[in-house]
Amino acid sequence: MILAPLLSTAMVIAVATGPLDDPMGLTHLSPREKSAATQTLMRAATDCIVHAVFANPRYSANGTAKLGDLIVESMPTCLAPVRAMIDGYDQYYGEGSGEAFFVGPYLDVLPKLVLEAGKKAAAP
Repeated sequence: MILAPLLSTAMVIAVATGPLDDPMGLTHLSPREKSAATQTLMRAATDCIVHAVFANPRYSANGTAKLGDLIVESMPTCLAPVRAMIDGYDQYYGEGSGEAFFVGPYLDVLPKLVLEAGKKAAAP
């Protein structure tokens, strides 16, 4: 049981402390290519959070638990994909842009995305 959290933590540390060189020439990517790459990272983080929220025993479609609290509780489970998203934004758009995106636009729309995923899952 402790192996998975340790592995996740080790991966996050490796990504966070790894070199930030540009071996693939990411600075030469078009805005459209950068957007496509970051959309993939954002989708992975969002999918993880949605699954973690739905797996939480306090979650119910009728909204008895506060969605924001459930999202916050999902973060330890989704640390690796969220960190990858933040690091990807930093890599493509410049240092600090990932955290700014995460605490700004991403967290602004995340509850709506979780609710939409819940409606899709509940639909026959």
